[in-house]
Amino acid sequence: MSTDLKDRIERRINQGLLGQWYAAAKSVQVKPGRPHGVTILGRNLVLWRDASGKVQCLEDFCPHRGAKLSRGEVHEGNIACRYHGVILDGTGTIVQVPAMPDCALEGRRAIESFTVHEMRDCVFVYMPSAERPTAPAFQAPVEFLDEAWEGFLCMSRWGCNYRYALDNLADPMHGCYLHAQSFTLAYGAKQDLMKLDRTDDGFIVSRVQQQGENFDWTHMVVTEAQTYCRLDIPYPKAAGPGSVFRIIGFTTPIDETHCYVFFWRMRKIDGLARQAWRFLYRAMLEERHWHVLEQDREMLEDMPDDARMREMLYQHDIGVSRMRQMLTRAAKAQIAAEDAAVSRTAV
Repeated sequence: MSTDLKDRIERRINQGLLGQWYAAAKSVQVKPGRPHGVTILGRNLVLWRDASGKVQCLEDFCPHRGAKLSRGEVHEGNIACRYHGVILDGTGTIVQVPAMPDCALEGRRAIESFTVHEMRDCVFVYMPSAERPTAPAFQAPVEFLDEAWEGFLCMSRWGCNYRYALDNLADPMHGCYLHAQSFTLAYGAKQDLMKLDRTDDGFIVSRVQQQGENFDWTHMVVTEAQTYCRLDIPYPKAAGPGSVFRIIGFTTPIDETHCYVFFWRMRKIDGLARQAWRFLYRAMLEERHWHVLEQDREMLEDMPDDARMREMLYQHDIGVSRMRQMLTRAAKAQIAAEDAAVSRTAV
């Protein structure tokens, strides 16, 4: 592999893979009648709700003079630029130029639109690639489809590359050290070996000698169009009724030095116990869970951007290595597809 190709692959991974569904915003952030701007993979996007309440997504760029549409307003389900009032629909087509009736710009599809899927209090956006320009169906985690799973979504912005967040999730061994003083992760042995089991949708990395005591395993789901994780945190009796505490986690690159993390904190629970746990979570547990998440954020943000160039991995890092191999393979395939498309165009 040439040095140039290696550099392109590294840049693509750092920027974020295309052809993926990404968590873009909490549903409550996209309020009716108000545009919401987000940045994903270095691209500025605008989200808003149309007349039916469905979320629409465009490039955050007015085709007239380049003003941000997220500074505009929603007009009869479409989005209007505040600079000169140009109105676009959810396909990126200019539907009206109020300052000049019958303007030649009207009817032109001027900017890129993006496919959106909303569920479990979150808005997901598909970022197309050369080999998959059309969004595939969103494959929801099974917990999202089962109403028996109750949960809360939390979102945080981290000042590090999203790859650090993925490495952190693929590394169960850090829990008993970094989070040793926490409510849920203060238990179990601090020595073990790790094993990796490949699955049809990714891999599971887990401790060999200990299960059910701490953050002891992670299922990294890595498919053609989605990357997320699931893991269980054993709860002490003081955490109230319900099954294990399950986390479903998505990471979203903002740019090469920032990312969003979206974590659903879930329990399988019903009836009165469900209401009791919801109350207990809001009253006591949520603050403790944020404390654990902040420990991760602070640790990763303090690491140098080029830490991977100097690190010395060992046996516990088999999940980290596997995750990186899968990202590299996907990035290489994307670049090859893009190069092939350019070659066809040239002919």
